[in-house]
Amino acid sequence: MPYLVVLTGFATTMALIAAIGAQNAFVLRQGIRGEHVLPVVALCAVSDLMLIFAGIAGFGALIAAHPDAVSVAKYGGVVFLLGYGLLAARRALNPGTLTPSDAAPARLGGVLATCLALTFLNPHVYLDTVILLGALANEHQEGRWLFGVGAVTASVVWFTGLGFGARKLSRFFATPRTWRLLDGLIAAMMIGLAAALALT
Repeated sequence: MPYLVVLTGFATTMALIAAIGAQNAFVLRQGIRGEHVLPVVALCAVSDLMLIFAGIAGFGALIAAHPDAVSVAKYGGVVFLLGYGLLAARRALNPGTLTPSDAAPARLGGVLATCLALTFLNPHVYLDTVILLGALANEHQEGRWLFGVGAVTASVVWFTGLGFGARKLSRFFATPRTWRLLDGLIAAMMIGLAAALALT
C-alpha cells in the first residue's frame, strides 16, 4: 500500500534526525533567539531533500565505493565542530554577549554558511541520509520515491517544529545565566562530537 511506504519513510527518517546533534543544536539556538529561523529551517529541509533524493537515485552506492570522500568530510567536520564548540564556550564565559538584547544580530549569510557547514561537513549525514536511507528506500523498488516523500516530510516537520517550537522556550532564556548554560552544553557537545569523529 503506497501510504504505508510513505509512513515507513517518515518514521525511519524521524528516528534518524531526532537525535541531538550539531545541526539540531544550531537550529534550536537560532529558534530560541528568534533569529533567521525561517531561512535556517528551509535550508535544513532543502539540504535533506537533496541528500535523501541523491541516496535514492544511487549516489549512496557511489559514496560507499569512494570512502575517501567521506574522510574529507570527516576531518573538515572535526575542525569545524571544534571551532564552533570553542566559540560557544567563549559565549558561555562572556555574559555580555548572551542575551538577545545585548548581542548584535548575526548576519544572514554567516548564519546560513554555519548551517551549511554543520550539515555537509558531518560525515554521518552521508552515512545515514544518503547511504542508509537510500538503501532502505531502494528496498521498496517502485515505491522508493514514495519512501523519499515520507522521509522529506519528516525532515520538514522536524526542523519546522524544532526551529519555531524553540521560541516557546525564549522566556526561559531571558537571563544571561540560562544562555550561559545552553552555550556551555552546546560547547561540550560540539567538542565531544569533534573528539568522537576524530577517533572513529
